[in-house]
Amino acid sequence: MLVLLPNENAISAVMSERPSHLETPVGFGKLVGYRLTRWRPDEAELELALEPRHLNRSDVPHGGVIATLIDTACGFAGCYSTEPGRRRRAVTLALNTSFIGQAEANTTLIAKARRTGGGQTVFFARCDLVDGQGRLIATGEGTFKYLRGTDDVKTPR
Repeated sequence: MLVLLPNENAISAVMSERPSHLETPVGFGKLVGYRLTRWRPDEAELELALEPRHLNRSDVPHGGVIATLIDTACGFAGCYSTEPGRRRRAVTLALNTSFIGQAEANTTLIAKARRTGGGQTVFFARCDLVDGQGRLIATGEGTFKYLRGTDDVKTPR
């Protein structure tokens, strides 16, 4: 099988086609390789095409990868801002993850999160993680705190 890897120009071209409100991963997110594919008030969706680097020694997705997707999707679900240029940020206070199914090594994982409540400084979110066939792999719930300076009540979600 011949595998073609995209060059830097191809990656830049794809990223420039992304809607402007979808953030491009940086730091740890870039290392993991997920993509923010949907982001609107109280909702977020991430996708990760599984690669060998995401698997544990049993050739299944590492639990840390699954927890990362759930944590990140939940965080994004509570941080959407309709005000251009306004970036809301949050940190995780608590995260519960339930591993329900087992994903195959050559699939895409999709984390679908929604904000379920909260107030001016703290919010709650829930996430379902499914594989490319829609099978439930894991669920999670988290509690998040807005970072100082981004929790202004005047900022619409």
